[in-house]
Amino acid sequence: MLKDLFFISLNSMKKRKLRSWLTLLGIFIGIAAVVSLISLGDGLRTAITGQFASLSADTLTFSNAETSFGPPGSTAVKKINDNDVKLIESVSNVKIVIPRLIRVAKIEYNKAASYGYVISMPEDKEKIDFIYTTMNIEAEQGKLIVLNDYEKVVVGSDYLDENKFGKPVRVGSNIIIQGKSFEVIGILKKASTFTINSVVLMLDSNMRDTLSISKEEHDILAIRINSKENVESAAIAIENKIRKDRNEKKGEEDFKVQTPLQSLSAVNTVLDVVNIIVIGIAAISLLIGGIGIANTMYTSVLERTKEIGTMKAIGAKNSDIMKIFILESGIFGLIGGILGAIFGLFLSWIVSYSANSAFNQNILAFSISWSLLIGAILFSSFIGIVAGLIPSYSASKMKPVDALRS
Repeated sequence: MLKDLFFISLNSMKKRKLRSWLTLLGIFIGIAAVVSLISLGDGLRTAITGQFASLSADTLTFSNAETSFGPPGSTAVKKINDNDVKLIESVSNVKIVIPRLIRVAKIEYNKAASYGYVISMPEDKEKIDFIYTTMNIEAEQGKLIVLNDYEKVVVGSDYLDENKFGKPVRVGSNIIIQGKSFEVIGILKKASTFTINSVVLMLDSNMRDTLSISKEEHDILAIRINSKENVESAAIAIENKIRKDRNEKKGEEDFKVQTPLQSLSAVNTVLDVVNIIVIGIAAISLLIGGIGIANTMYTSVLERTKEIGTMKAIGAKNSDIMKIFILESGIFGLIGGILGAIFGLFLSWIVSYSANSAFNQNILAFSISWSLLIGAILFSSFIGIVAGLIPSYSASKMKPVDALRS
């Protein structure tokens, strides 16, 4: 019986092809938006999580408050100084404190100029090894900077791109940074972060001399704790000590201490908010789609009054009539959901592939979430059924005689 009712509903939709497709459009757009945008959001979350996963769990960073966009510390109201370093080194469970400089400088090569990040490397073997391990830095060509590599630099993989300076930078080449020449001794493997791929690494003393930076001025501190179990307690202790030294109230600090987990949590919060907004926008589209289905079903009831009267005259029950129209509206939702889910998935793949190709790195991971697809299709079917309830009820209550006369 249910099979027969299903085919009756399907045949009715086929007879009204244009109207059926227009009705499907609202559900299609809503589901496509939900699937594509949430898939892209999940892909971005996966890529960002992968970057944070490379950071050590026993590491935290210390920086001063920023006033505008720029490298950490370059726009801070108050610079980190040696006194801050000594205070943090005195905190229990702190193993290593590494002052670092991160600045933007003018870089010249092959008679062309560009601006890029220059980052200092500590002049201590244990600290250099810690930085390389923590940031997962490896050389693709040449070698990494070690002690006594003065007037030498290591550059990111972006410098292999001939579009940057007209020809690729090679190991053994010389580049000019702020008017001073440096030999390139290594080129880094491509990383998952923009900063590493476009970076220039040089020893701390070289960077201070080249950019005229005081020995007591630092942009950011990389701090290693003796155990990952002590990271949170060490972060609190550092906050308390610096706050007391600067005579600042809690919540009014001009500095921040951050662990990789805190950074990841902040990113996830932003992505969650974006997903909520996306779902809200898509929900409006689905609501419009549901109204479209309801309108189509009302029109269908008015056009098929004689058909309804005939079915009732030969013994069809009210429940049978109601099932026909509910099935029809449910099919609208189901088909719209399936088509929308497939198109949304395809759209997210296109955007992911295009973004990764444009930036030549995996900034948007593409994956198929079966729970998202199934959930979207079921929800669209539900919207269709709900939209058809009132028109279906109205059709089932028609009297055979009145329906046949109309």
